[in-house]
Amino acid sequence: MTIKLLALGKTDSKQLQQLMDEYQNRLRHYIKFELEIIPDIKNTKNLSESQQKEKEGIAILSRLNPTDQMILLDENGKQHSSMEFSKYLQKKMNTGLKQLVFVIGGPYGFSDAVYDKAVGKISLSKMTFSHQMVRLFMIEQLYRGFTILRNEPYHHQ
Repeated sequence: MTIKLLALGKTDSKQLQQLMDEYQNRLRHYIKFELEIIPDIKNTKNLSESQQKEKEGIAILSRLNPTDQMILLDENGKQHSSMEFSKYLQKKMNTGLKQLVFVIGGPYGFSDAVYDKAVGKISLSKMTFSHQMVRLFMIEQLYRGFTILRNEPYHHQ
């Protein structure tokens, strides 16, 4: 299985990018992982929230394969402990799924078309984080999940 993380817009912070690179390298010891950055939508000042969500939605959906399962990182999604998330990943791998795609949306969330295509929603916290930080947190949680599945000493519980 491949895990892909789709995110809108580049990461401005060199420090965050270095940490993301570190955890991506660690994660690749366990599973094929890809981080795909969708370029920012142009001229958003001239767009309403719904128009921006629609344009972002088209960009997101255009990057999916027909057999992909898409999970949205959404404030209204299901919250998991790290242990529960590792079991969630194991169940996905057990299905023989070719690619699992997690998506970090834009500042206004997702279009209806993206919600319709998604097979689930996950929330990392009830708190709000910057989209750039969510990338790091998600990659780290994926890494943590795989260390849990391998009974490695990274996660303490």
